[in-house]
Amino acid sequence: MGWRTVVVSKNCKLSYKNDYLIIRSEELKMIHLSEINMIMIENGMSSITSYLINELANRKIKLIICDEKHNPTCEIMPYYGSFNTSKKVVNQSGWEKNKKDEVWKEIIKYKIHNQAILLKKLNISGYDKILQYETEVTLGDKTNREAHASKVYFNLLFGKDFIRGKVDNINSALDYGYTILLSLLNRCVVSKGYITQLGINHKNEFNQFNLSCDLMEIFRPLVEEIAYKNREFVFDKSFKYKMIDIYNTKVMIDGKEQYLSNAVPIFISSVFEYLEKGENKKILNYEF
Repeated sequence: MGWRTVVVSKNCKLSYKNDYLIIRSEELKMIHLSEINMIMIENGMSSITSYLINELANRKIKLIICDEKHNPTCEIMPYYGSFNTSKKVVNQSGWEKNKKDEVWKEIIKYKIHNQAILLKKLNISGYDKILQYETEVTLGDKTNREAHASKVYFNLLFGKDFIRGKVDNINSALDYGYTILLSLLNRCVVSKGYITQLGINHKNEFNQFNLSCDLMEIFRPLVEEIAYKNREFVFDKSFKYKMIDIYNTKVMIDGKEQYLSNAVPIFISSVFEYLEKGENKKILNYEF
């Protein structure tokens, strides 16, 4: 998997030639596709060839298109990410409810744990309150400890006046970062042969990414850390680039340091192995 994120912010034409991304604008640029993790097109006047789109899909390189406000609006993914996708989708539709509830319990515990670790890392008092919620999570999070923990967590992180969903710099940064993160989860889910619509806990009929939304929960604090460290700045292009660079964040998972773009597939594989093969498999968390 590549490590470079290519952001197209000027008028140009994107095409393919001999395993290279060709960018034609004032000057000609060439980047080998093996180096690329994601391409984001921010400029509405840019064009891209269908041949290049096919190559990106075949190599599982994420392509994101932005609107006139430079916010991501769509992404391109291949229909089939694995040679045995049909078998995996059948298995996915038959995942046992008890196993899904157990996975959701672990995901929420990991999410709450990571929220507490972020507060501690930033020297914000009160992280012990969040850790208490972690111990109270039940099967399937039936008592909704996630919501209670998140309310306390966001008030500690951004202040008691912070309201999630309000139109301001912090919320704009969070929404943008979550979208970038979700695109990575979508790619990883599809590349392993599963579909994003059938979730573990999320079941919204209008959400095309229920499974990805489930799996991304434990990684949200990484977005929130970037938003916190840049909370005094206007949410402009440079702020967005810091969010885009989240793919290159280094974390520890399964005893090894990995870039986030590599850690996410490792985590996802551990979840799928548990759902497919049973309780003898461990769902992995990461450290940051």
